[in-house]
Formats: sequence, C-alpha cells, structure tokens
Amino acid sequence: MRDAWRLSAGTFLVIPVRPPGRVDPATAERAMVLAPVTALPATGAWLGLGLIAQNGWLSPLLAAGLALTVTALLSRAMHLDGLADLADGLISGTSRSRALEVMKRGDTGPAGAAALVLVLLVQAAALAEVLGTPEGTALAVTTLLASRLAPAVACRRGVPPARPHGLGAAVAGTVGWGSLVAAALGVLLVGAVALWLAGGPPYAAGLVLVAGVAGAWLVTWHAVRRLGGVTGDVIGAAIEVALLTSMVATAVVASVGGR
Repeated sequence: MRDAWRLSAGTFLVIPVRPPGRVDPATAERAMVLAPVTALPATGAWLGLGLIAQNGWLSPLLAAGLALTVTALLSRAMHLDGLADLADGLISGTSRSRALEVMKRGDTGPAGAAALVLVLLVQAAALAEVLGTPEGTALAVTTLLASRLAPAVACRRGVPPARPHGLGAAVAGTVGWGSLVAAALGVLLVGAVALWLAGGPPYAAGLVLVAGVAGAWLVTWHAVRRLGGVTGDVIGAAIEVALLTSMVATAVVASVGGR
C-alpha cells in the first residue's frame, strides 16, 4: 500500500513524495483506486470556498473559479494538459500513430485550447450554481471525488495501453471490477453522508457518481477506438470530462431540487 500511495500521490498531486519502490500490476491497481483520496486537499478547499460563498463574502462564480484554480494547482494542471493533448491528437487525422505523435509533443494547438476553455467554462458555470448553499457544496464535493474514479475506469481490466511505455503502459488494464466497484461505493457513501449532513437528498450522490463514471467511460471508449488504448493524457482527460459531466448533473439536481 505504501508504494501504491506513493504512485497515486506522485501521479495526481503536486505534493512531493518519494518514488515507489516497485510498480507492478497490483501496485498500479491500488494506485488508481486511491485516486479519490488524492482529491482530499482540493476537497477541503472546496468546502472552505463553499462556506465563504454561503456567507456572502465571495460570489458563487468567483468561488467556483478559485475552486477550479486550486484544484488545477494541486494537480500541476496535468489533467488539463492531458485534456488539451488528447483533443489535439484526436483531430490530427485518421492515423493512430499520427495522433499519438501529436499528443506526445506537448504543445497546445487550437483544438486543445478550445477544449480547455469550453470544459473549464462549463465546470465553472455549473459549480457556481451550487456553491451558495450547504447541500450544493456537499454535491460539489461529491462531484470532485466522483471525478477521481476516472483513473480506475480508464485502467479497468480489458483496456490496453496505447503505447508500450509511459504511465498508460504501467497502469492500463490493472484495475479489477471488484476494486472499481469498491472505490465507487466508497465515494458514494462519503457523498451520501455529506448530503445527509447538509440537509440534501442522499440519493443525489448516486446520480452524480453515475454521470462522472459515464463521462470517464466515454473518453476511455473513444480513446481505445481511436488510439488503440489509453495513455497518461487519456487518464487526465477522463478526469476532466468526468468532472464536467458530474458537475452538470449536480447543477441539474440542484435546479430541480430548488423548484
């Protein structure tokens, strides 16, 4: 577990940790399943910003922007970088090798820039819809944790790596269905308890989780179809799309509940 935590924290957090002693399939599986735990620092920031917005010290929109900024800083913006690289690669042509080459270059093209702007815009708008109330903040925290199930979804058994080297090669296909379900149930329980404590409907945690998993699954499915497998960029993009789909679901739940 120590090596798994080091791999997970080193991959998903800016906080420096010692490298794992070894990275075998079992370590990689645990590292991907532990991804929601690495969101706890950002979760604390979201809770604090939600409280500030509820007291009227910041507008919900500004609090939402700050929440996404803190989250990006804590992850070294690597998930956003993965989203941009994947978008550029997917529009580079029909050749799998060409798409992987473009993704590996690392510079951001027009498709990547557009993907970043549009995804962050929708995330911020949806987050601003809910940060003004306790139950909305609980929903927002649930979406953040649910989005971190994306690495386990993208690395589930049967999903191959797109390259023979890199993060994707180390973690692709390592997460068993039992581990994925256990991680999802853990996030679901935390979200349901948070909503219950905030006075919201606990079942909403399930709706948000399903939306996030669906977003991650869609990105993974398209990457396997188009690239032949997953890479580190695909995992990062899956996290950002999962956050987007779960945030939209959160905004819809909050809007319906407020009527």
